[in-house]
Amino acid sequence: MTGTDKPAVLVTGGAGYIGAHTAKALGERGYRPVVFDNLSSGYEAAVRWGDLVRGDIRDGEALKAAFAAHDIQAVIHFAGLIEVGRSTQRPDLFWDINVSGTRSLLTAMQESGVGRLVFSSSAAVYGQGGRGALETIPEEAAKAPSSPYGATKLAGEWMIEAQCRAYGLTGVALRYFNAAGADPSGLIGEAHDPETHLLPLAMAAGLGDGKPLTIFGDDFDTPDGTCLRDYIHVSDLAAAHVAALEVELPAGAFEAVNIGTGTGASVREVVEAVGHALGRPVPHSTGARRDGDPPSLVANPARAKDLLGWEPICSTLEEIVRDALRWEGQPRYGVGNRAARQS
Repeated sequence: MTGTDKPAVLVTGGAGYIGAHTAKALGERGYRPVVFDNLSSGYEAAVRWGDLVRGDIRDGEALKAAFAAHDIQAVIHFAGLIEVGRSTQRPDLFWDINVSGTRSLLTAMQESGVGRLVFSSSAAVYGQGGRGALETIPEEAAKAPSSPYGATKLAGEWMIEAQCRAYGLTGVALRYFNAAGADPSGLIGEAHDPETHLLPLAMAAGLGDGKPLTIFGDDFDTPDGTCLRDYIHVSDLAAAHVAALEVELPAGAFEAVNIGTGTGASVREVVEAVGHALGRPVPHSTGARRDGDPPSLVANPARAKDLLGWEPICSTLEEIVRDALRWEGQPRYGVGNRAARQS
């Protein structure tokens, strides 16, 4: 999909955090993004690039209608539930939406002749990582999801790969690590409810708009005793989806690709980076480890460079924190912002 007359691309879940950034990247690249979202967790105000079609990913007829109405030629699939902890409490719901929804999408694509899919997968397919604490994880590492969420992502990959082989679909699954930050414009950013991610929780604590942060465990086998994670700027992540859409692959091919920087940052380093940007320490305490937290999850990103020609360009911790804080100072999809509530 590299011609000058670029087609319409359906972005399922495109009103959410990563989906909205990817819709922006598609629009800037010359595509016509069409967002398909039921707005259960996304925001209509985040749909600034292209049309919005309200619908549920499990509704095959609604998907086929959207394909026909907008002349869709490819799909980037984000729609689904993402909260790891919630998945352990409601695995049935995650299997229904994440797995049945992906099955519904694949069937609608096959019946409508839509032949290209980029899938939002996750490092959660690796579970505990299966390697030493300071080693990066390649795509061929063992898959042993430690949560129903991770299991649904792996099941989605398996379904897509089988559909590619059976029907000539071309698919790319992006296994990304820790998405963070916000668009540098401040127009879109991270706004989960409830919020469970480290960076926005640390910012809320530092801005005085949330309870003091808890660092879960400081006795891991890592340099400072806290967990290491691979943080990738959401704008770099959006660019990876466009690269996956454009890579030349034969019909029937399926590729799974890690998206990360290859460098880990510890929980304590993230907290200190937020404090440095704010000019004051982030209130925090140390609690017990959480069940299932691996010491280190850091990508080996070599395949992304080799296959997709993609590399991160704005994913230093300083850049991620800077852009995330800029977003915190903007109206958040019509529901206010932390800086305003502190004034």
